[in-house]
Amino acid sequence: MCRALLYLGSPVALDTLTHRPDSALVRQSTMPKMLHMLNLAGFGLRAWDRDSRDPGRPWAYGSTDIPVFDRNLESLAGKVVASAVLGHVRGVAYSTTADVTPANVHPFQFPGVPLAMAHNGDLARFAELKPALAAHVPPSIARHVRGTTDSEWIYALVLSGLPDPMRCPEGDELADAMERALAIIRRERERLGIDLSSSVNLFACDGTQLAAARYCFDFGRYATEDPARVHEANMNYLSLWYTLGRDYGLHDGEWRMTGDAAEADSILVASEPLTRDVASWVELPEYGLLSARLEGGRPRVSLRYLD
Repeated sequence: MCRALLYLGSPVALDTLTHRPDSALVRQSTMPKMLHMLNLAGFGLRAWDRDSRDPGRPWAYGSTDIPVFDRNLESLAGKVVASAVLGHVRGVAYSTTADVTPANVHPFQFPGVPLAMAHNGDLARFAELKPALAAHVPPSIARHVRGTTDSEWIYALVLSGLPDPMRCPEGDELADAMERALAIIRRERERLGIDLSSSVNLFACDGTQLAAARYCFDFGRYATEDPARVHEANMNYLSLWYTLGRDYGLHDGEWRMTGDAAEADSILVASEPLTRDVASWVELPEYGLLSARLEGGRPRVSLRYLD
């Protein structure tokens, strides 16, 4: 089951998120602290540099290689500096039918669309659910779906709920679109009689704002007649944490931000804390949706609870 992170704030080198900290995102592909699974099905990121040419267009990287062995990624991460980042390591349960292809690497970002999104979780009986979800996606968006994942269709649903997918969402538009997408999935699952536990943690960013949701449909309901179908990752709510502060980096031998939320200029959201010291990290509540944008150089954070 996947791991992901979001960052928004003062520019940082990518490897301070992906490689160098105690539980950096790439390290989580083989040694996650809050999930007993390997995440070896690829790595992807979007990284926005506000001082670069065309700052609204992010650096993009995606590979199906195992990220701990990806020397191209390690080299780039040590040089690229970004003020907003969405990164993801993909994990899939072993199956002879699993599609480990570039088209299925997160984050997803359709042509000309500012918003990128990644997903941690899985929708039970997705083959049955997909046609029902596709009915809520206009052809102008659906035609860009290239992969086979439930994640890309959730992304398409979120875009379909925005007033204009071709511009950065304003105000509460992004949070509203994410909540709408989850509501559509819930209704269609009920209509089809799908009631198996299905985790849906979402991570979204457009370079100027971020949003993250911690969600699970029908938690605790499993296909008990077939224990092989009870996925380990659905036995608990998938983790999601965030921290606020300044000057993220190595301080006195510890990876952390300095200061407190009142004077923060940056926010970091992740499936699990990147640092050994977790005292400054806050766990996002179950069925919570966090959103943040920079205003006057400070992240304005809001939290809502989802049905």
